[in-house]
Amino acid sequence: MDVDHKSHDHKSDGRGANPLVALSKHGQSPWLDFIQRSFTENGSLKKLVDEDGLRGVTSNPAIFEKAMGAGTEYDPQMKELLAHETLSAGELYEKLAITDIQATAKVMHPVFVETKGLDGYVSLEVSPYLAFDTVGTTEEARRLWKAVHRENLMIKIPGTKEGIPAFETVTSEGISVNVTLLFSLDAYKNVLEAYIKGLEARHAKGQDISKIASVASFFVSRIDGKIDAEIDKRVAAGDKDADALKALRGKVAIANAKIAYQHYLDVTKSARWQKLAAAGANPQRLLWASTGTKDKAYSDVLYVDSLIGADTVNTIPPATFDAFRDHGKVSDSLTHDVAGATHVMAEQKRLGLNLDAVTETLVTEGCASFCDAFDKLLGAVANKQRTFLGDKLIAQEAHLPGEFAAAVKAEVENWRKHGKLRKLWARDPSVWTGGEEAKWLKWLDIVDERLAHVDELEAFAKEVRAKGFTDVLLLGMGGSSLGPEVIAETFGRHEGFPTLHVLDSTDPQQVVTYEKSVDLKKTLFIVSSKSGGTLEPNILKAYFFAAAEKALGHAPGSHFVAVTDPGSHMEAVARKDGFWKIFYGEKEIGGRFSVLSNFGLVPAAASGLNVRHFLHSALHGVREAAASVPPEENDALKLGVILGVGATTFGRDKVTIVASPAIYDLGAWLEQLIAESTGKRGKGLIPIDDETLGAASVYGKDRVFAYLRLKDAPCPHQEKAIKALRDAGEPVVTLDLADKIQVAQAFFHWEFATAVAGSVLGIDPFDQPDVEASKVETKKLTNAFNETGALPPETPFAKDGPFAFYADGTNAKALGTGDVVAILKAHFGRVKAGDYVGVLAYVERDTATREWIQKVRLGLRDALKVATAAEFGPRFLHSTGQAYKGGPDTGVFLQITADDVADLGVPGEKYTFGVVKAAQARGDFDVLSERHRRALRVHVSGSLDVGLKLLAEAIAKAV
Repeated sequence: MDVDHKSHDHKSDGRGANPLVALSKHGQSPWLDFIQRSFTENGSLKKLVDEDGLRGVTSNPAIFEKAMGAGTEYDPQMKELLAHETLSAGELYEKLAITDIQATAKVMHPVFVETKGLDGYVSLEVSPYLAFDTVGTTEEARRLWKAVHRENLMIKIPGTKEGIPAFETVTSEGISVNVTLLFSLDAYKNVLEAYIKGLEARHAKGQDISKIASVASFFVSRIDGKIDAEIDKRVAAGDKDADALKALRGKVAIANAKIAYQHYLDVTKSARWQKLAAAGANPQRLLWASTGTKDKAYSDVLYVDSLIGADTVNTIPPATFDAFRDHGKVSDSLTHDVAGATHVMAEQKRLGLNLDAVTETLVTEGCASFCDAFDKLLGAVANKQRTFLGDKLIAQEAHLPGEFAAAVKAEVENWRKHGKLRKLWARDPSVWTGGEEAKWLKWLDIVDERLAHVDELEAFAKEVRAKGFTDVLLLGMGGSSLGPEVIAETFGRHEGFPTLHVLDSTDPQQVVTYEKSVDLKKTLFIVSSKSGGTLEPNILKAYFFAAAEKALGHAPGSHFVAVTDPGSHMEAVARKDGFWKIFYGEKEIGGRFSVLSNFGLVPAAASGLNVRHFLHSALHGVREAAASVPPEENDALKLGVILGVGATTFGRDKVTIVASPAIYDLGAWLEQLIAESTGKRGKGLIPIDDETLGAASVYGKDRVFAYLRLKDAPCPHQEKAIKALRDAGEPVVTLDLADKIQVAQAFFHWEFATAVAGSVLGIDPFDQPDVEASKVETKKLTNAFNETGALPPETPFAKDGPFAFYADGTNAKALGTGDVVAILKAHFGRVKAGDYVGVLAYVERDTATREWIQKVRLGLRDALKVATAAEFGPRFLHSTGQAYKGGPDTGVFLQITADDVADLGVPGEKYTFGVVKAAQARGDFDVLSERHRRALRVHVSGSLDVGLKLLAEAIAKAV
């Protein structure tokens, strides 16, 4: 566009008056279909107003995409906004766009005043994603009208079947609207009717209608593009009506517009309209849109020259604007040869050009085109945002083999094309199975919600510090314990605050170890249980409540805090026992998605972690995964797609988690999130945590490696091993954390990715149908103990030294009755490519046993070339246990139980902690057997140290 400041004085160069200025004498207002910050700031826009009689400006996503997607003129404002606010790409775009709209409105306002509100408008479009959403369009129109807050603003609403009712509603509320994407006469008639009805509704309430303006954007050249292509196709094929078809080339769009204008003239003459006009109503003018010439065979000003008439607008693209200024011809062309236009319309119908179908297609394509442009726009904004924020964000990089990468790209495009990301944020259960998923999505909002109430958590932290507690002991299982454990292990002790410990076991030795590690007189106990009905936190609470009472010499309620859902059994217990505080969770958040709710934040605050800083980091993760961040730029979504496609298309369902030592415990939390969310109905991802990396040769073709790397403290061994895996063509996704506080971002990033993976897998990622099965079996056994004083008897199918072996009939038959090596050899001999081995140890989880299980699992991996899971019971029951029972039947399990050195009673119960642990192990094994899993249980009698050493040696010999 000619944007310099030379005068366009047509009289001085002998060409007569400026055609653009002359349009006003024929009742037409030239608007500009273009907006750009520099164009407004450097005076070019005002120059068009002053010299060319410009009367308005329109924008759309494609225009903003060109303006914002290239160059650096928006960078300063982006940096300024991001320095003070945590925004999604959509929020950032909107702030930039509103700044442009307001600046443009200021330039155009004198025109608005001069024309008494007829012209001088600038248009801002509602999100094109809402084109088929009446309620969403209505709400967004109201919101944008309020946000821009300029009287010469028009909100652009698409003239779809869903957009028209929204237009009528907001018109009745006093909002000026530009109705866009009109192609057919019928659609225009409906829009004009909606405008009149909106005005009538407002007038009937006694409200002013004189300050409402509207235009109906009737698209022109795109119709000829479609019709002419069909004509050319039929002529080339030798159609019998070739001459008649050729006679219509380049004429249908203009004829269509002329007929629409005749309808406008008829309506404005009606008594119904005259009544509104008498009350001050402004007519809804026809605005000719898409008036740039696409076909070089036609005049470059065809769709301006041919559509000039009173009470109309032509929004002209820059090149056409310049062309019309140079050689446009001004006349009352719109009312010229209306009979000819009627004939053209009749001919197109007779010849079967099917304008009705063409216009329907154009509406659909127009909406899709604007969505595509909006995706590109938001993608460009998101990309720049990521660059400006730098190390404030987790950086994700995927190295995938070619075929894998192509499949992921295709699925990401599928999410974009079908708007599945926006559906997810809209809580649409069709993203998954169409079931009850929408009831479990409060985790999407919890970071914003908790930040709004972070003062409560900060006040709690101050009180904890003031009371002088030396320790915080959290009692919980699964989602109530694994998140707090990550916080404790990652951030450690904070000066002046108590040390956070997490106990999630019924092993009596483990309970005693934790009891001895704290000063009961100076310990704050946090009892964490969503439902309040889970066995483990209830018996742990009973035990430590009694122990604290004994140590303190009085009722210990002031040393206890509960985190639980409103109305739970635990809330009742806490009130009865005089707990110091009760913090509530959200019923609409499942345990494994609850770390950024009070279940994670209360223990974090008690331990002295800066929860405000922590939540602000998490908020970056939320905004980076927002509905307005297109799938191609949405790393959390892409991670979920990688996991889902890897499993469903390539059989890579073993998600191998590698984390830098300083953030190692993220893996334990991820195990539960991934396994419980996806492992069900015979499908799922099997998380493999803490499996020390080996050479590429020890892995099968069933892995995806997820490397959580702390940039300032990477592990050299991990770095070398990951590079080797990449070089070997293994799929590796690396997430770089610039600082440990970004663990908070990682929490949300993985929650979102897991929800997406669940969609790709075709399952509900928010239920856990198989966890309950083990609880039921455990309850049967503890009830039996309460009734008889003993667990039901069981008989091993084989014995060898300190080892007794148990299995259901099918497994026992397959394993035989030889010695320990023979039985283990038979068991592990059933492992095949694509399987995994789960070593499930119901023993105290301490340094020695963790080293033992690592040595055993790595030996199995290297010998069998399969993935290995090393788990301690009963904590894994609330974690990976779901996937072992409900996921794919690819697990081969070795459960290990042992005699307890000593046992602990549970206050108020006949059973002991040892009995509960034994019941949990047996219940777990029973369910594995019921699901026809390849499972073997070995019980170790006598010295645990000696028994585990002998067992490790036997396993090594067996494989």
